[in-house]
Amino acid sequence: MGCAISGLAAKAEFGERNTEDAAAATHPSEDQIQMIKESWKVIRDDIAKVGIIMFVRLFETHPECKDVFFLFRDVEDLERLRTSRELRAHGLRVMSFIEKSVARLDQLERLDALALELGKSHYHYNAPPKYYSYVGAEFICAVQPILKERWTAELEEAWKTMFQYVTSLMKQGYQEESIRQRHLTLSPKDRPEKRNTAL
Repeated sequence: MGCAISGLAAKAEFGERNTEDAAAATHPSEDQIQMIKESWKVIRDDIAKVGIIMFVRLFETHPECKDVFFLFRDVEDLERLRTSRELRAHGLRVMSFIEKSVARLDQLERLDALALELGKSHYHYNAPPKYYSYVGAEFICAVQPILKERWTAELEEAWKTMFQYVTSLMKQGYQEESIRQRHLTLSPKDRPEKRNTAL
């Protein structure tokens, strides 16, 4: 594919680093935030294109991800995906989330709340956390050709750091919602805080 990250070993390494919990994931540094924001100004002009490239690549490299997307589950023809209005719309929603994340990089509380909420909503979409890191890797592959000579190892590391931070929070949100939903399905007498501990 021409993307340095598209090798399975590199993707596996990117994904493994994303499995850390929120406490272990580091927030991008001030320098990284500036690099991300500057590069976003260029990427923003092509967000629809990046969104489509990102998801077509995702389905190509990780076909099991299509199971999460009802509309694309049975589509085998990648060309049909590239011209899909639904995929374009979903890609734009994801790019909008990335744009909001970039805008909130120096407003940690707002960024954390945004990512936690997205993780919670992904519980209801039946989109398990194991897929979240794949999106970051495919985003990085999709933006390299757009940024051309502006792309550096430092910029790649900055974007990886941001995605690792955001996906760790999404995973935390997913887990919180999973626990909350399990708690709601328990009958009142089975809920831990409702148990009578008196002798």
